Amino acid sequence: MRIGVISDLHIDRYNTEEIKPKDFSLTLANEVARQSIELLIIAGDIANDHHKAHRFIQEVEQLTNIRVLFVPGNHDFWNSSKDAKTTWEIYRFFKMQQESLIGNPYIINEKWAIVGSPAWYDYTFASDRFSYDDLKKREFSGGTWQDKVRINWQKSDQEMSEYFRDEASRDFEKVKDKNIILVTHVPTHKAFRVPMPHRIFDYYNAFIGTSDFNDFYDEHNIRYSIMGHIHFRHEVVENGVNYICACLGYRREWRTNNLQHEIRNTLKVIEIGDE
Repeated sequence: MRIGVISDLHIDRYNTEEIKPKDFSLTLANEVARQSIELLIIAGDIANDHHKAHRFIQEVEQLTNIRVLFVPGNHDFWNSSKDAKTTWEIYRFFKMQQESLIGNPYIINEKWAIVGSPAWYDYTFASDRFSYDDLKKREFSGGTWQDKVRINWQKSDQEMSEYFRDEASRDFEKVKDKNIILVTHVPTHKAFRVPMPHRIFDYYNAFIGTSDFNDFYDEHNIRYSIMGHIHFRHEVVENGVNYICACLGYRREWRTNNLQHEIRNTLKVIEIGDE
């Protein structure tokens, strides 16, 4: 089976004559067809709003006629439509969708399954020169981490990281006899933080990844670990696990101005069999 992986499309960041949200679904669908992809995984940050994110998934499914699976990213919880839903209500909205991997591992065949979670950052990727009190402010060098003002879990970031870890642990138990593709939005390996020392990201790496998923790699047969959030494309193989981050990212971060070219270069294809 050929499985396509992509994240951080941010489809509603642009609405110009050159590029519109609809262009993302059409371009992605065309690339899925060109590469004969049979299953598509989106690792979060589709849009700044839950309605737009889910509509996009449905559009891609209709255009490709294949199954599309996803986990929401932090931006997907932002609620730009301002429909009065709380963060937890948005979370439950995503969880109930049939395409969502939250609490719903996807069985590919007798040998393979997919486990998914948004995951959440726990500050362990930051430089140790910052205290917990420094980091929990989520403000540094004149900037504010936008989740602070756009998301309200009514829990600390560490508590949310543990919440998603515990939720994923229950999902792993449902497929513990299989090879696993783990999908998270937030990275679970420190190779995917911004290299330090760094004037800004010594601090903001706090909100990049989590260490709460570390034990899963020893306890379960995770073969692929799919991630997003970091807005660069990177791959690491370690202890038999292929860690993949296939982020499209913001247009200012692209190497070209061509959406088709960028999606083609971002979309990662993994192939699995019955072994």
